[in-house]
Amino acid sequence: MFLGEHQHIVDAKGRVVMPSRFRPELEHGLVVTKGQERCLVVFPVDQFGQVVERLDRLPRTDRRTRNFARILYGGASDQGLDAQGRLPLPPTLRSYAGLERDVVVLGVGDRVEIWDADAWQRLQTEYDDIYANTDTALGEEGI
Repeated sequence: MFLGEHQHIVDAKGRVVMPSRFRPELEHGLVVTKGQERCLVVFPVDQFGQVVERLDRLPRTDRRTRNFARILYGGASDQGLDAQGRLPLPPTLRSYAGLERDVVVLGVGDRVEIWDADAWQRLQTEYDDIYANTDTALGEEGI
């Protein structure tokens, strides 16, 4: 499970260091792709396989499904971590997420998100009060 917020930078070669506690789950393969709200999402390869299975169950006759799949798969990269735990981020993905230097590597349970630090701060500021005042997170049952 991926947890926590970690401040990092994108180096001159477009790489970001993955937190050491995340590396064991990512060293067997990973996929990085475009996420919602203009972040990047890093999945362990087996978790990405589950995403693929869920997407494959949706009707291909639905234009939204086709377009979602195009963006998700078309932006995906299956590069691994180097010996120092750095993840190379393709220029197109860095551009999509607005990643230039300061980033936040965020553990989100089954995945990792990489955010431009300023964009993450804006989103967090906007949603902290909403989160704090939410009665239930998962429907009637809650968490």
